[in-house]
Amino acid sequence: MITDILLIAGGMVVLIGGGELLVRSASRLAAALSISPLVIGLTVVAFGTSAPELAVSVQSALAGQPDLAIGNVVGSNIFNILMILGLSAMIVPLAVASSLIRRDLPLMVLASIVFGAMAYDGRISLIDGVLLFTGIVSYTWWCIRQSRRETAAIQDEFAQEYSTPAKSLVVDGILLLIGLVLLAVGSRLLINGSSSIARSFGVSELVIGLTIIAAGTSLPEVITSVMAAIRGERDIAVGNVVGSNLFNIMCVIGLSAIVSPNGVGVTDSAIRFDIPVMILVALVCLPIFLTGRQVSRGEGVLLFAGYIAYTAYLIFEQTASS
Repeated sequence: MITDILLIAGGMVVLIGGGELLVRSASRLAAALSISPLVIGLTVVAFGTSAPELAVSVQSALAGQPDLAIGNVVGSNIFNILMILGLSAMIVPLAVASSLIRRDLPLMVLASIVFGAMAYDGRISLIDGVLLFTGIVSYTWWCIRQSRRETAAIQDEFAQEYSTPAKSLVVDGILLLIGLVLLAVGSRLLINGSSSIARSFGVSELVIGLTIIAAGTSLPEVITSVMAAIRGERDIAVGNVVGSNLFNIMCVIGLSAIVSPNGVGVTDSAIRFDIPVMILVALVCLPIFLTGRQVSRGEGVLLFAGYIAYTAYLIFEQTASS
């Protein structure tokens, strides 16, 4: 048991370290290659914080553990909105950019609904995976096109943070590879430890994925959004969550279904309860974001309380069925 706990803790630490290396090195490489600062902020950083989810879900799919792959993404998306946005808004009310309300938020809601429809037959097939992955490629391409319309002020804002000259393309390339290796190692440690604990306590891998692994792989988003809120960069806190949720659905699930020989299976309990909760949580963002274009402290408390209630229900249901 102690060994399994150490595996989980060690896996989380390695995942966070790998994700940090990946984000920093990729950002410097992109800047050195004259990629738009806005594109770096919208894609590399937001997607980079979701790299642990990608590593864990793909490895789980390859290892024949679909419940961990699905639970990780669904749980992370619920965690991102209820826990991270709630906690960040409790620190300081979060401003919501009008462009995010017009474009990215509706896309996140749509992606959640499409994912739920794909999972309804009990499997995310290869075709489903290709469609989802095509979606994230199209979204990234669209972000690049939008970046051409940036104002000089926006470019300067992002350039200050992300366009620091790289010491060497070779050094950053090596750091990028090290980050990818750490993600692979960390995800394997996390999966092995959590699976062992699940088996010993009779807890389903789906519940482990929805709670422990989802929270663990979402730590980069927690750090990024909370620190952004503390520093007063309130729009970044919201944008990071929305961008990460889009990446989780379209890229993480998409690639997991592509690399798995028979796609990724979805349990009845996930179809009946957890995925609908994920969709409902995404829909709840619409009235919250549109009301005054901010997430108030009161709304943050409600979101935070919602996650506590969701987790309590999962524990109660697991206890009652065992």
